[in-house]
Amino acid sequence: MLKYSLQENLLTERPDDYSAQTVVEGSYDKEAIISLMLQRGTLVTRTDMLAVLNLFEEVITSLIQNGSTINLPLFNTSFSISGVFEGPMDVFDGGRHKLNVNLSKGVLLRDAETKVKFEKTNAISPTPSIQEVKDVVSGKTNEILTPGGVVQLWGSNLKIVGDNEDVGLWFVPKTGEAIKATVLVTNKPASVIAMIPELAKGEYSVKVVTQFPGGGALLKIPRVSLFNKMLLV
Repeated sequence: MLKYSLQENLLTERPDDYSAQTVVEGSYDKEAIISLMLQRGTLVTRTDMLAVLNLFEEVITSLIQNGSTINLPLFNTSFSISGVFEGPMDVFDGGRHKLNVNLSKGVLLRDAETKVKFEKTNAISPTPSIQEVKDVVSGKTNEILTPGGVVQLWGSNLKIVGDNEDVGLWFVPKTGEAIKATVLVTNKPASVIAMIPELAKGEYSVKVVTQFPGGGALLKIPRVSLFNKMLLV
């Protein structure tokens, strides 16, 4: 079963374009494969299997080094040379040319492709998360906000970036319009420090809106994190 998730395609402008990302369930080296072979029942010992596989690898490598191609049910090999040759009398130069050993699927791998079953899973998106809010003036955490003072947020994926008009650090009152922080002192994924606007008395929540992708191009649709506690001004 091959698991996959859908993630926003950042290479296009369309907000509804998504691409599939496969989720690898396991990776098997030579020893792990031998263990699976033994589980199927055989009179061949682990030592014998290891010796045969090592010999197989040595022979394949030797054939390729001698300029031969390999044609097996699992894979096929071929050669190509990249780089420009300056006229018909030029010869291979390791500084200008490169030999490529190319691999292509054999009949067994092509057949295996058609038999893979799929399972869609939820994508792990870089959603911001506010975990703690500290009022620097009072030193209190998750309790109050001091107008004109400084607030520090801790969490994950908090870095405030993007050109969407909603991007920013917002103070959201119980009633009325949210107020945006205009000065960011520190702007990092794990911590944002900002000047607190001149807020009126009341209860506020803190909201981060960002297109921070965690890596690569900016997200096309901003992600939002609303702190789950009301803070008193």
